[in-house]
Amino acid sequence: MARKIRITAGDVSAEAELNDSPMADLIWEALPIEGSGSTWGDEIYFSIPVHTGEADDARAVVEMGDLGYWPPGNAFCIFYGPTPMSAGDDIRPASPVNVFGKVIGDPTVFKRGNAGKMSVEKVE
Repeated sequence: MARKIRITAGDVSAEAELNDSPMADLIWEALPIEGSGSTWGDEIYFSIPVHTGEADDARAVVEMGDLGYWPPGNAFCIFYGPTPMSAGDDIRPASPVNVFGKVIGDPTVFKRGNAGKMSVEKVE
C-alpha cells in the first residue's frame, strides 16, 4: 500500500507519495513534522528531526515534484522548479539529496505558498 503524506506551506497544501526507500521509512516514522521553511529558487526546505547521511543512490539532479532529504542541513526539500544551481532544464539541489517521494499533481502550487510555517503529516 502506498504511503501518502500531506505537505502544507502556509496556506498551500499538496499530497505526496513516499517511495520504498530506507529514507522514506525514516521520514514516515518521524511524522508529523512541523518547521519553519525557507526557499532557494523553486525549492522549499526546512530542518526536520531526522539525522542520516547521504544514501548510495543520492541524486545531484532531481525531477520536478521530487521530495529529497538534504543531509548537511537535515532538511526536507520540495523541488518545484529550478534552483540557483540549476543548469538548463536540470533541477539541482545545493548538493546530492536522498530522494524519498514525489508530489502528487502539480508541484508548482508551492510557488504560491508561504515557506514560513511548514507541516507534514500522514494521510491514512
